[in-house]
Amino acid sequence: MHPLATAGLGFLLAVLWFDLMFDVQLYRDRHEADVATSVIESISTYYRRVTTDASPMSRLVMVAMLAALVGLVGQLIDRGGRWFLVAALPAALIPMAIAAVRTVPNAVRLGSRNDSLPIQAELARIIFRDHLVCISMIAVALGLQLYA
Repeated sequence: MHPLATAGLGFLLAVLWFDLMFDVQLYRDRHEADVATSVIESISTYYRRVTTDASPMSRLVMVAMLAALVGLVGQLIDRGGRWFLVAALPAALIPMAIAAVRTVPNAVRLGSRNDSLPIQAELARIIFRDHLVCISMIAVALGLQLYA
């Protein structure tokens, strides 16, 4: 087990858990075309705080991603290509790429509240789905790391 990889992945798992505590408000209306305005306000306010208002602390997530990757690659180099070490790398890289390319830009956009309510609701749903995928994959990466 590489402490840097474990710490980075554990931090990311915790961040995703906190994000999901707000995203889960959408679950009640998952089969409805419309989402309650109060739900969108709550979620968008959270994402404004953690993306825009929290700068430069919001960059800590990027630091945790880099730490996890450095630790995973370092461990892979040190201990060879064991299956669980090889599998942990894409299990961590894929959600990091999703976050960088889609989730964070959508969260910043949702936090700005410049779009119409239906578009904000769709952004919130996309973010929720992304977070479900990402927390699953980061948990797998962390589990493989702990197994190592």
